[in-house]
Amino acid sequence: MLEIILVVLSLTVAVLAIAVLTLIKQNKKTPVPAAAKKVAKTAEKSQILVDTSAIIDGRIADIAKSGFVPGKLLVPRFVLAELQNIADSEDSMRRSRGRRGLEMLNIIRENPAVELDIIEEDPEDIKEVDHKLVRIARDYGTDILTTDYNLNRVATIEQVKVLNINELANAIKAVVIPGEEMRVKVVQKGKEKNQGLAYLEDGTMIVVEKGDKLLGKEVSVEVTRIFQTVAGKMIFAVEKGSKRPVRAKSTNHRKPVQKPKR
Repeated sequence: MLEIILVVLSLTVAVLAIAVLTLIKQNKKTPVPAAAKKVAKTAEKSQILVDTSAIIDGRIADIAKSGFVPGKLLVPRFVLAELQNIADSEDSMRRSRGRRGLEMLNIIRENPAVELDIIEEDPEDIKEVDHKLVRIARDYGTDILTTDYNLNRVATIEQVKVLNINELANAIKAVVIPGEEMRVKVVQKGKEKNQGLAYLEDGTMIVVEKGDKLLGKEVSVEVTRIFQTVAGKMIFAVEKGSKRPVRAKSTNHRKPVQKPKR
């Protein structure tokens, strides 16, 4: 009787072992859903979707070279086609912009520290390039790198994060305050009368009062005020040592009327 019980137990253990091995094999063969693969791939390394304006702008190549690009750059095939169309344009200015964009892509691709992928996704139900980019960014869970104001607005409405190169450039510009002195070279006349224009190394414009007489000269100036515009900051200054324009004081005092002598 004892022998029979031992045989039954042995058979039970063997059946259980076979069942466990079968489940393990089935789990290994179970395919991973495409969405899960995409999430895992994104988590492994962040991805940034690049639009046409950012490529033509050219600064993306220097940003990537400096190591500030945190992940893989994705360029849709239709963006590349748009660049090629611009490069083949009959307009010389437009043609040079397109060719510069293609050159920037080659420079980025040759950088071993940057990963650049041309993706084939192209939502055929959408005609506008900006809306195509927003759709792909939402599907991939990526940010959009751009300098285009309209795309920035559309993406913000669709709750897609935008990396705007212009905002980055403004954020890293040198901070100046009224009263600070600096040395600049006046290179051209300003729009207003008696104004001259100078520029800092980062491209910030400096309006020098009475600078129209200082063209081609390097002078010391003192910052008087700073004006923030959509395109960036404008700094107003006067030549150091020069008298600032003073408004004439209004005088309403009348001379006392003398009484006639008797």
